[in-house]
Amino acid sequence: MKMLYMAHSGIRYLVVLMALLLIAYCIIGLATKQTPGRPLRILNASFVGILDLQVLLGLCLVISGIYYPALIGHIVMMVLAVVVAHGASVMNKKRATPSFAVPLVGALVALALVAGGIMAIGRGIMETVPYPY
Repeated sequence: MKMLYMAHSGIRYLVVLMALLLIAYCIIGLATKQTPGRPLRILNASFVGILDLQVLLGLCLVISGIYYPALIGHIVMMVLAVVVAHGASVMNKKRATPSFAVPLVGALVALALVAGGIMAIGRGIMETVPYPY
């Protein structure tokens, strides 16, 4: 159980890192008027995949018994972040001409929801918290 908690706590840094990389790449792509290609798809898929893993680990923690009422807001915000990230990814794939704007907005909104979800349980975004049980 402690290992699962530590993994969930540590992967959040990867979520933030992947979001920031995707955001930076999209901003550079928009500024230089590049054509979106494979690197954008890889960064976007990596961000969405890491976010999915984070939510899966969180749900495993809840199922295994770590639950308190403040988690309701946390869970809702995180699920919304995943929905937004997936929605932006799918929407950009289905466009006739993919753009940098859709994944940029998706990553920004998802990152804001993740930050809100972390604050919903009374923690700072980069705060390390010892295992509670």
